[in-house]
Amino acid sequence: MTARTLFEKIWADHVIVVSPQGEELLYVDFNLINEGQSFLAFDQLRMEGRSSRRPQQHLAVTDHYLPTINRDRGTAGMANPEIRRVVEMLDENATEFKLPHIGWGHLDQGIAHVIAPELGIAQPGMLITCNDSHTATNGACGVLAIPIGGGNQLRHVVATQTVWLKKPKTMRFTVDGVRPEAVTAKDVILSIIREIGVGGATGYAIEYAGAAIRAMSMESRLTICNMSIEGGARIGMVGPDDTTYQFLNGRRKAPQGADWDRALTYWKTLPTDADAAFDRELSFDAARFAPMVTWGTSPEDCSPVDGVVPDPSSIGDGDRRRHVERALDYMKLKPATPLQQVAIDRVFIGSCTNSRIEDLRVAAAVVKGRRVARNVKLALVVPGSGLVKEQAEREGLDRIFRDAGFEWREPGCSMCLGMNPDRLSAGERCASTSNRNFEGRQGPGGRTHLVSPAMAAAAAIEGHFVDIRRWT
Repeated sequence: MTARTLFEKIWADHVIVVSPQGEELLYVDFNLINEGQSFLAFDQLRMEGRSSRRPQQHLAVTDHYLPTINRDRGTAGMANPEIRRVVEMLDENATEFKLPHIGWGHLDQGIAHVIAPELGIAQPGMLITCNDSHTATNGACGVLAIPIGGGNQLRHVVATQTVWLKKPKTMRFTVDGVRPEAVTAKDVILSIIREIGVGGATGYAIEYAGAAIRAMSMESRLTICNMSIEGGARIGMVGPDDTTYQFLNGRRKAPQGADWDRALTYWKTLPTDADAAFDRELSFDAARFAPMVTWGTSPEDCSPVDGVVPDPSSIGDGDRRRHVERALDYMKLKPATPLQQVAIDRVFIGSCTNSRIEDLRVAAAVVKGRRVARNVKLALVVPGSGLVKEQAEREGLDRIFRDAGFEWREPGCSMCLGMNPDRLSAGERCASTSNRNFEGRQGPGGRTHLVSPAMAAAAAIEGHFVDIRRWT
């Protein structure tokens, strides 16, 4: 039998038929739904008189538009009537189409891509879809997780439990070596994106491999896969191993008893065969990575924290030079400015990239016994789910953050994006653990710098970026 990759095995297991145009119809094991534009899909289904093919294989999650304070007021507490209506429609649509729904009053409420792994929904070998670009997060569990559109594609999945897709090429990023102690998964993925560019993996399904990836916890692998889309790929995966199995064992939606044994036997057949070929391969040495800070308006616009803002005049490529010029103008940064001299106004620790218990523990260890700098107007910590929040509070992390001057909020997407009340004002500069930094991402005119949780926490204390490797 021909040697196959993890991606090829799962894809082949889900193909139903291939169209003359080359698209393939795949069975969807599970589908996640957020507010987004999902109401468009449900409107179409309603007009066509269609119902959900397999309602229990879906989960609607309210996460993007929710406020992270005053939850007791319900939707009536949402000042923007349009946003309030979008939130209400997801609840109404989930009820009408008999889909399970985690709304803002649910104990499990949080971000869809945090909830799915922690509940054990995301299991090796599954094909999972969601109307959100960061669906690839679930690929860390050995899942083929694919973002879909909130209109026709979501409509098709709800009605048929299938989706039409064009098969991408395969790419493997092998990260070997040992990460320096202060270098996190966030720094690893930012370093990779800096090297390949935001379009470097377009058209590919990425598998992350190598000793440095294998040494990572599941939380770190989730961070890596989460930002695959920022490198141009729609799919990012890590082959299942003992770390995966230990993470899933005992979770609420994971197989139990004899079903677990059968599942484990199957899961162990999924990792990429030794002789399998990829369409493209790249290798990285983890020992060369450093704590990173973005200075521009794209995740590839980043440098080690001990570096400086680049000088556009030194860039030979015209398109790249013009991009950097515009980015620096928007970010109001001058060439050659040391990144550690860049002062910040706000700090956000959260998002589907960095809001898990491991992220909060690291950040709390940095701020313990210290206080947020006076020039920082607001420092937010937003857990990724109700379960993360509950565990953090059991461990006393919320008290550490509050004592340091942070605000401890309810779970949700929060300041990752400007779709809810947690947003930047024009001109404000934010150290953020989220995944995107384009113009206006955190609010019109807001300036976003992507960093790891430890780097964000240290910046909150000092009021500017610091090299976490040398900071005490």
